[in-house]
Amino acid sequence: MSKSPLFTGSSVAICTPFQNGGVNADKMRELIDFQIENGTAAITVCGTTGEAATQTIDEHVATVALCVEHVAGRAKVIAGSGSNDTNTAIYLSKAAEQAGADGLLMVTPYYNKCTQRGLIHHFTHIAEQVNLPIILYNVPARTGVSFTADTYKALSKHPRINGAKEASGDFSLVAKTISACGDDLYVWSGNDDQVVPMMALGAIGNISVAANVIPKQMADMTAFALTGDYKQARALQLQYMDLILGLFLEVNPIPVKTAMNLMGMDVGKLRMPLCDMEPGNLEKLKTLMADFGLL
Repeated sequence: MSKSPLFTGSSVAICTPFQNGGVNADKMRELIDFQIENGTAAITVCGTTGEAATQTIDEHVATVALCVEHVAGRAKVIAGSGSNDTNTAIYLSKAAEQAGADGLLMVTPYYNKCTQRGLIHHFTHIAEQVNLPIILYNVPARTGVSFTADTYKALSKHPRINGAKEASGDFSLVAKTISACGDDLYVWSGNDDQVVPMMALGAIGNISVAANVIPKQMADMTAFALTGDYKQARALQLQYMDLILGLFLEVNPIPVKTAMNLMGMDVGKLRMPLCDMEPGNLEKLKTLMADFGLL
């Protein structure tokens, strides 16, 4: 079966602004407007960059609902709803569907490290419980488990499994997956330093950390690649490579949230166990941001 992609182009993995122990709703609305005004095609909310791991269930559900309400159809809303507990993932997914989200982003179950058979059972069971398209999220550096191309192919047969956010860094896996699945499973880059090469292999956009601070550049990069203008796309990828790498000087989202605060976005503190940047890395980030005109 051939499916339509949930979105093409650049999606921001949006930061969650915190204030006084909760989500700063007004600031979240400002961040959403900033993204849409700069060409972002989809808002991915309550993912890794949004610090979903330290949100309560109620807070998570409310943040997705806030995002859907404020976006108001101006872009797609993709709700992070993955968990290492299948029933929790179903609960979050149903809540996102009820709120009006356009799709779901579901990370592989972390800590459990289930088998490939377990991945198929987990995601198929969830897909049977909801009516939204699902983007699988492969980030083995954080979860300890990766999809194989065969598992992707098996899951691609389900009508509600739309694609994958690929952050494995494994270009062979990406190539094998796109070759095996075709239009049954779309791929988005989950690594900002690999957007253009992944799109050259057939990915149709990105789900980006860097877009929190350079949304137009990430949107332009994917737009050029989608039209086959790889000269321009490559130029942007290389131009912003040092900044992109700087946003990963420490574990995400520590640097990007720090950068947003340095830019005056006032997105609040990181939630423990995340903490402030090491002084040496902070100075490196400030230098990079100054070089790119972001301070």
